[in-house]
Parts: sequence; structure tokens; C-alpha cells
Amino acid sequence: MKRRDFLRSTTAFSAPMFVPSTVFASANQPGANERVRVGIAGLGGRASWILRNEDLPGAEIVAVADCFEPRCDQMVAEISKSRPELRAERWKKYPDIRKMLDSEKLDAVFVETTCHARVWCMMHALAAGCDVYGEKPLALTIEEGRILVEAARKSGRILQTGTQQRSMPINAYCSKLIREGAIGKVKEAIVYNFEGPAVWQPQAAQPIPKGLNWDLWTNQVELRPYHKSLQFRWSNYEAYDGGGQSWGVSGWGTHSLDQVQCALGTDDTGPVKISPGDEDARGWPGVTMQYENGTLLRLIGQRHTMEDLGAIFRGEKGNIEILRGHARANPSELLKDAPADTPGGPKESVPHIANFIDCVRTRKKPAADAETGHRATTVCHLINICRKLGRELQWDPRAEKFVNDEIANGLISRPRRKGYELPTV
Repeated sequence: MKRRDFLRSTTAFSAPMFVPSTVFASANQPGANERVRVGIAGLGGRASWILRNEDLPGAEIVAVADCFEPRCDQMVAEISKSRPELRAERWKKYPDIRKMLDSEKLDAVFVETTCHARVWCMMHALAAGCDVYGEKPLALTIEEGRILVEAARKSGRILQTGTQQRSMPINAYCSKLIREGAIGKVKEAIVYNFEGPAVWQPQAAQPIPKGLNWDLWTNQVELRPYHKSLQFRWSNYEAYDGGGQSWGVSGWGTHSLDQVQCALGTDDTGPVKISPGDEDARGWPGVTMQYENGTLLRLIGQRHTMEDLGAIFRGEKGNIEILRGHARANPSELLKDAPADTPGGPKESVPHIANFIDCVRTRKKPAADAETGHRATTVCHLINICRKLGRELQWDPRAEKFVNDEIANGLISRPRRKGYELPTV
């Protein structure tokens, strides 16, 4: 079967005692009429896209940080010319997120760094009392993700994961249809197969570029000799990500897998069995996962375009395919009241960013909170661990451990390099 064949309101009171506390400004909680002061950590590919193409409604960027200092200068210079409304010439520039957090009175931080440094940066931001927008995948390991969730919970800070399909109206609408039984019990969810990470092979050392703090860039990982492929293609390698290149498991694969979690209503849990399948023509093993209620999640076939970052849901009473910003269904009447599609490309992430900024003000739960992001990222890790071991695994999503499998449980966490332990929140 071919994949494409499937088809605030505000209540006013006269007495001041009834005015909501969110109207007034307080430390690290802006008033309803104030702009949220934002810092951005990491100015690589994703941050560049956001600054060039997206908007931060109701927020003001006041500072940027990157351990490769030339990026700060280059980004400020570029955005000053291309988007003068962002007033980039006023941004303060820092070579270390910790210096930015110490020096600026920020309400929120966008953490757009490498995956292996991401949780460390987010934990520092939470410890500084900031709300956080953290890119996906949320964490390098399952253990790291759980630590982050508990830190966000204990601190009372808002944490939004950058899985923007959660905030696309058509995606949210169709997910709700499925959760509420429009197609009956879901027998299986099908997503395209994604590539896993490669293992870094030692290369001859290259000169460290001027302005790059290689120790800080390396963060928790073993301090290897500098090589430009590590700095600029880090997401290819398992020491730094879980297959974060575009069509990798924890790269764009996170969007598809998060779409499954959303539609199945499993944001606080996950599959219980993971089984490896046959390799496809590219040499990527297929994977089948089973949830506690019997629903299967299958990774099969090759993708076509970026719009295919979604999933097919096959139910007892019909099928719905949720793609990136649009959907198809059989019977088609399932979508008769669906909202308009979300066009891809520039501005597609604005609703998700706006949801985060609104939650900074209102203290409401965001569309993709820490637990949600952690559970979707965990699915990515389970796929990679299953492929690595090449055998079926039993997973306990409540304990977040493999059942009677010491070898697999040894892959839930990794040792951290001295000096880059996670800060206490």
C-alpha cells in the first residue's frame, strides 16, 4: 500500500481586588501590556530561520548568545538590514548563555543550540527564572529529558517545545477528531521511515576558528579535536544528536512522531514494545512500535516532500492522514468542518511562537509543554536504541525503563564531561 493512497476573553470587574495578577508586572512575569523581553541562545540554522522568516508577537529580542562569536556579529548585521523592525542594532551580544542570563533581565529564552548542549542551556535558563522555548528534539537522552521535565515543573516556568505542528489549526483539529473517536479505535499509525545517526570517525585535527569556544561548544560530550564537520554537521552523529539531519529520526522525524503522540492522546506515556524490521533500499531498518491499547506505530517507506511530516491513522471507521499543515480523510466527510490549511514556509511557526509568548503572560500550559516534548523525543530514542541493539524491546513508559534489560537500560543515559553537569533548578 502506498502512503499517498490514503487518502481570552477577559471579564472586567469594577473592584480592583478582582483584577488578574497577570495584568501586573512582577519579576520574570511581564504584565499583560508589556512586551516580553527575549534572549536567543544559539544562532545556527534554526535560529537564523526564525529571525529571518518568523515573528515573535508581543515580544522584544534584547540579547543573543553564541559560543561562536562571529555568528553574533553576522546575525546582528544581517537582521539590522533585512528586518529593521527587530532593532537588531540594540541587541546585546554574548559568547556564553550564562553571561547573557547574568547580565540581562530576561523574561524568556529561545534555546536554539546544538542538541547535546540544549538541556544544559535550558536548565541554566530555568535556574535564572526564565521561561523557555526549546527546540526539538528536546534532549540528547531519555534521562536528560526527564530531568528537564522535573526542573520545569518544580520551577513553575513555562517550557514550550519547538514542535510547531501542534499549533497548526488543521493539525490540532484532526488530532482532536482522532482522539475523540471519529475513526473508531486506531489500529495503526504509519509514518515515513527516518535515518538514524552515524558514528563519528576520528579525523585529523583542524585549527579552531577564531572566536569559537570549542570547549563550551563540546559541552557534555568528549572533547574531541576540532573538525569543521563536527561544528557544522554535528546533527549527523550520535554523540551529538539522535539523527538530527533533516530526514533523521530526531530531526524532522520528531515532527511525525510527535504528530502520532498528539493524535493518539499519549502525551504522558509512550509505546510498550519496539521491534526492528527489515531494511529498506537505503539500508534503514523499519521499526514497529506497539502501545498499551494495541495500536501500532509503523515506520515504513520513503518520504516525498517536507509536507509529509505527519502520519496516516487507520481506524475501524475510516482513515485520516495528518500532514504538515493540511490533511486528507476517507471518508472525506470527516473533514467537512476542518479549518483552513496552514501554508508551509515562512510564518508557519508564528502560531506556535505566539502560543508560547501568550503563555509567558498568562501562565497557561503551552501547546507542547516539557512533558509532551520529552515523551515525543523519547519515541525517537526508543527507535535508535532498538536499531542499535537489533532486537525487540519491552518498554515501561511509567517507570521509563526497559523491562528486564540491563543492556538497553544502559543506553537511557550517558556520562557527562566534568564541568558540564546539569545545574540545579
